[in-house]
Amino acid sequence: MVPKTISDRRSASRRQFLWEYGGGLGGVALAAMLSESQSFGDRGPQESRVAEKPPRAKRVVQLFMAGGASHIDLFDFKPELIRRHGQPSDFGEKVEAFQDGLGPWLKPIWEFKPYGESQKMLSDVVSPLGNVVDEISFVHNMVGRSGVHSSATLLQTTGFVLPGFPGMGCWISYGLGNENENLPTFVVLPDHRGFPSNGIKNWDAAFLPGQHGGTLIYPNRKDPVYNLFPNPTLSPKAIANEVRTHELLEDLNRSHAASRPDPRLEARIRSYELAAKMQLAAPEALDWRSEPEHILRLYGIEKNEPNWPAEISVAEEAHHFGVKCLTARRLLERGVRFVQVWSGNDNSFPRRNWDSHEELERDHGPLAMGMATGASALIADLKQRGLLEDTIVLWTTEFGRLPSTQGGKGRDHNPFVFTNWICGGGVRGGVTVGESDQFGFKPADRNNFVQGYDIHATILHLLGIDHTKLTFRHSGADRRLTDVHGRVINELLT
Repeated sequence: MVPKTISDRRSASRRQFLWEYGGGLGGVALAAMLSESQSFGDRGPQESRVAEKPPRAKRVVQLFMAGGASHIDLFDFKPELIRRHGQPSDFGEKVEAFQDGLGPWLKPIWEFKPYGESQKMLSDVVSPLGNVVDEISFVHNMVGRSGVHSSATLLQTTGFVLPGFPGMGCWISYGLGNENENLPTFVVLPDHRGFPSNGIKNWDAAFLPGQHGGTLIYPNRKDPVYNLFPNPTLSPKAIANEVRTHELLEDLNRSHAASRPDPRLEARIRSYELAAKMQLAAPEALDWRSEPEHILRLYGIEKNEPNWPAEISVAEEAHHFGVKCLTARRLLERGVRFVQVWSGNDNSFPRRNWDSHEELERDHGPLAMGMATGASALIADLKQRGLLEDTIVLWTTEFGRLPSTQGGKGRDHNPFVFTNWICGGGVRGGVTVGESDQFGFKPADRNNFVQGYDIHATILHLLGIDHTKLTFRHSGADRRLTDVHGRVINELLT
């Protein structure tokens, strides 16, 4: 029976509408096409499209240090730099520096000490991670493809050096669906001061259905999600009229979608539906202030945030990064699959990012101690709640820094080798996979190294996904997160 009104049509599914109206083989073909396209978007909680084996992990949190964190000052101890400190740098080959960073060799800015049963050497400025270092696997032979912030950042977030490709969280949302229909599948917690290089291109859905893009949340703000609630200055009558307007728009959109399938409209409808559900679920999920005092202290959070000084400080960085890490834990335990936590914003002066060309101690110091405080707390908190065993924590940055000086106190970009670390969700703890050379300039074994594609492939593997089979047809090609590259790093797995 044909629905007679828009309201009646709301109860008819899109496929039913097309079946009844399409007629003959045309209707069959359209219904089949919609069945294929909707196999991702209409899945309920816990449903997966491509998981082929029991997953080791269910969820991921990515900690991204925007600007290029210095591996040799944080995690990758190089005694040779101490021995040669101040001597003219000789790389033994031509080096393409980003700016003018080929001054003398520069020793690590901070002292290194061994931590944990693994006796992993860590810098003093990330010493809080010593409490959880035996949970972590370090990868010191990461190699990038670009020394430019925008391209290098995109490579780590989307798998490509050019814009226009979905972020890793988008692919995971697309492949696995959601666990909680009242919260987004992919949440982005940006630096409170601004976006990193590329902005939303790092977490945009690109050619995937739009509902898989990252949802921006600012947990430190009074209104963490923009436009989630009506303007408080509106009268009750105005709010009621707005609600009726939204209901009419939903009717019209559903009617239009039934006769003219459009993934952009479908994504918009889904965003409105999710927003309505989030009005009930988000306030509780984002209420980090309700956590007990000992948890706030663990994360380095000031419950009553003071007026911070103009100069960058450890307390401020620990507070802001800690709030994001605690919010990430609250979201993950409520079914959000992928949370991306950012530290640093693009091209800020004085430096509020990891791009320490001018002075490493001044800039890296507060950022690193703040990051280490929050990250250590997150790992410990996940573990004590039994969540670390099926949650992956990934720490990354777009590239490292050169072992030579720039201007005496800073370091230039080094895409030739840098560090990632990863823990939880089926990852071996307390190990190092891959080494850099004696200077931290390039991989020790230049024929065998790790790239972002391999990290992505490994994370998908831990989620039960074969990275070569998670694809989407776009512009005549079967696109995937790992492009035509990627291998699972078995040495990382338990």
